[in-house]
Amino acid sequence: MNERVVESEVEPRTLLVDHLREGLGLTGAKVGCDTGQCGSCTVLMNGRAIKSCALLAVQADGAEVTTIEGANPATGLTDLQQAMWDEHGVQCGFCTPGMVLSLQQLLDDEKVLTEEKVRCGLAGNLCRCTGYQSVVRAVLSVAGQDGAPAHE
Repeated sequence: MNERVVESEVEPRTLLVDHLREGLGLTGAKVGCDTGQCGSCTVLMNGRAIKSCALLAVQADGAEVTTIEGANPATGLTDLQQAMWDEHGVQCGFCTPGMVLSLQQLLDDEKVLTEEKVRCGLAGNLCRCTGYQSVVRAVLSVAGQDGAPAHE
């Protein structure tokens, strides 16, 4: 979990999001819809964005799980997080942790990004505040696409 080994005993029916929040105090993953539709609970498991409200904690046994708390380098923000700040891609912040982790996977997977690819990558993350345009602009700036400078 976030680059360290965590051993926990959990009830077999405990959802991963509940264990993260209540058992481990990692509150970045939010409980939004409880149905896996909104993406607020998104974490990375073995480098893949997953909805932690749709996975039992025991299913993560032996997996590398990264929450938003573990996504930040010691120096501060990632390039993506800084671009989200710079481009005003964050408003209320409820969906932001899940969105950032989904977008990080997209940036890791795709060599060339377009607005369409970014919007498809965001399909599993609902936001009621941003309208997504500033988020798309932030991701494209990190990727150095559409004439935007790439972040170092």
